[in-house]
Amino acid sequence: MRIEDLVDAIRVMETELPADVERRLREALRRESGLSKMIMEAIIENIEYAKERHLPICQDTGILEFFVRCSEGHEVIREKITEAVKRATEEVPLRANTVNPFTRENEGRNLGRFHPIVHFEGVGKEPDVVEIDIIAKGAGSENVSASFMLDPTQGIEGIKDAVLHAVSKAGAKPCPPIVVGVGVGGSLERSAYFAKKALLRPLDHKNPDENLAKLEEELLERVNALEIGPMGFGGRTTAMGVLLEWGNCHTASLPVSVNIQCWALRRISLEWRESDFRILR
Repeated sequence: MRIEDLVDAIRVMETELPADVERRLREALRRESGLSKMIMEAIIENIEYAKERHLPICQDTGILEFFVRCSEGHEVIREKITEAVKRATEEVPLRANTVNPFTRENEGRNLGRFHPIVHFEGVGKEPDVVEIDIIAKGAGSENVSASFMLDPTQGIEGIKDAVLHAVSKAGAKPCPPIVVGVGVGGSLERSAYFAKKALLRPLDHKNPDENLAKLEEELLERVNALEIGPMGFGGRTTAMGVLLEWGNCHTASLPVSVNIQCWALRRISLEWRESDFRILR
């Protein structure tokens, strides 16, 4: 696994949206009218300009999170990811976003204590293959994400209410049209992990669980019925998708997290097979 490959992948992620995300934004443009349509036209122009000029799509290049599946060499991979983030900060460039939460001191390389954030998720589809998903989360959307510890008796309706409450409270702050990642179950911190993990699923890939796929569709309809609209100016498209991930939880708990993502859903998937490197979008 080469550091150069990681740096190039981060550059692609920050300057070019995945095809499924751009497709949903263009569909939203066709649905909107008036001021909302003008906003969507500006978003599409921004996407095209960034891709043409090889510039970051947003001035907030986010905090990068890495989801790694491999059989061994965790420390070596972590070291390579750290070096790649440091180099990408200079070369892409990435805005230096990571600070000490108490002093607000910024070391200037997007590193620092427990950074970059790397999740090791076990072995991938083949033992000798290294798989990495990366997502860039800006503060505008991350700041309005939320976690809830529901009473289990609240059930499915409680989950729906939590999602709608989080989106309604967020309003225009996360730069809609948004994508909503929902994590259910696990524990407090695990539900938040599920919610962010859900954002890695392509928007045109239905949930493999038929009942959850229907729940995602219902939630998307209800979120769009809020009519917050593009950048909060009203309209038919508040969200491009609602994506749900889950895990078993304690019998007396119902953890729910909602991770909201702005229209610039910057994610990328990578794969190494010996010396062969591929970007999978």
